[in-house]
Amino acid sequence: MELVARFLKYVGFDTQSSEEGQGCPSTEKQMVFARYLAEELKEAGLEEVELDGHGYLYATLPANTEEDVPTVGFIAHIDTSPDCSGKDVKPRIVEHYDGGDIVLSAEDGIVTSPKHFPELLDHVGEDLIVTDGHTLLGADDKAGIAEIVQAMVYLREHPEIRHGKIRVAFNPDEEIGMGAHLFDVEKFGCVWAYTMDGGEVGELEFENFNAASAKVTVKGLNVHPGYAKGKMLNAMRVAADFIGRMPAGETPETTEGYEGFYHLTGMKGSVEEAVLSYIIRDHDRGKFEERKAFMQQLAGMLNAEYGAGTVVVETKDQYYNMREKVEPMMHIIDIARQAIEEAGAKCRVKAIRGGTDGAQLSFKGLPCPNIFAGGLNFHGRNEFVPVQSMEKAMMTVVKIAELTAARYRKED
Repeated sequence: MELVARFLKYVGFDTQSSEEGQGCPSTEKQMVFARYLAEELKEAGLEEVELDGHGYLYATLPANTEEDVPTVGFIAHIDTSPDCSGKDVKPRIVEHYDGGDIVLSAEDGIVTSPKHFPELLDHVGEDLIVTDGHTLLGADDKAGIAEIVQAMVYLREHPEIRHGKIRVAFNPDEEIGMGAHLFDVEKFGCVWAYTMDGGEVGELEFENFNAASAKVTVKGLNVHPGYAKGKMLNAMRVAADFIGRMPAGETPETTEGYEGFYHLTGMKGSVEEAVLSYIIRDHDRGKFEERKAFMQQLAGMLNAEYGAGTVVVETKDQYYNMREKVEPMMHIIDIARQAIEEAGAKCRVKAIRGGTDGAQLSFKGLPCPNIFAGGLNFHGRNEFVPVQSMEKAMMTVVKIAELTAARYRKED
């Protein structure tokens, strides 16, 4: 079908973002895909197709009703994760999945098994798009892009479905936390929008972590080890002391649901200096602030023991829980929930143990919940997406457009 063909075409583009990139987008290869998408949108009959110099692509599907319907947007991101190669993706379709192991590469013994990925069993009998075991697939978020584009095509081909003006946008660098930074909310011109960047079929998300990064710098003093007694201060040992005093039960591998955490993501050092990198996450804004304060307090304790200025903690807020911005407009959740159900999926409202561009956009004045795109096991070689989930995601977009127009007709 056209949706699947579109997705398979998209994953052929290598669009990994990079933490080391100096500009926006962080990699030029994202622009290659963005230019392709711009031409495709024009061919599909969308208007006001605009690609800016930073890789943000905007387009419009005009309203086919004269009624005063709010402009609604749909957003997905162009880049794929730096965590796993996205070059030379070789997808294939496992038709009518039987519930057993899926051999991705017999030569290298790479298998996706329900023993390790039990979510496979929720999709027995469906058609699964998988990798060859050497790259990620890229359903995060090329499935979202394909679903949005296909939905626009569907609406153009079915003029009997009345809808207001619809805006679509595809942005770079979501995977490195920069996707919304240069997003032009005013130009986008929507009352609200949805990111198509969720996972399992039926998921609807309007809560996410409050997020911050933390850099812990430890200053030491190097002295020849033969004469170091009472003089040396080994920065790496102090850093280890810092790590040891962090709450052991508040890490990603020990938490779930609404539980927050501290996550040590990097460490490097010498006797003279050591640097620890953390991310801090919590759904509750008050607890989030307490977590940041705790790290500062811990630095103070260590400085009292090892000397003033030994440990410095610098935190930087990254994004906040979008719930506070979405709650005043809960009708946009009601519309999405109904759309998901009418598209043939069971709606499951859940909190994101992470963040999306929608969180940042919500705080820029564009309330933006997140809807499933259907993929699973993102950022790795065991990633897969059921065709049937993509179809339901595409129809969810169509239904949101239709239900929004119907809602405002009734109110008029």
